[in-house]
Amino acid sequence: MTQAEPGDRRLYRITDAMHLLSLSRSVIYEQIRSGRLRSVTQGRTRLIPASAITEYIALLEQEAPH
Repeated sequence: MTQAEPGDRRLYRITDAMHLLSLSRSVIYEQIRSGRLRSVTQGRTRLIPASAITEYIALLEQEAPH
């Protein structure tokens, strides 16, 4: 099984985002609550747009010490 990369799909479930970002479920929700990771809801399902994952990675790279 290959790991999905942002761009393969437009929306990811929380479990998919956990695998893509190598973060726990609680950290994903913490980042959503803090506004650092955008999400949308469809019915009762919370989804992470692929663009939000890309933006979050860019944010982490900016914050990393050089």
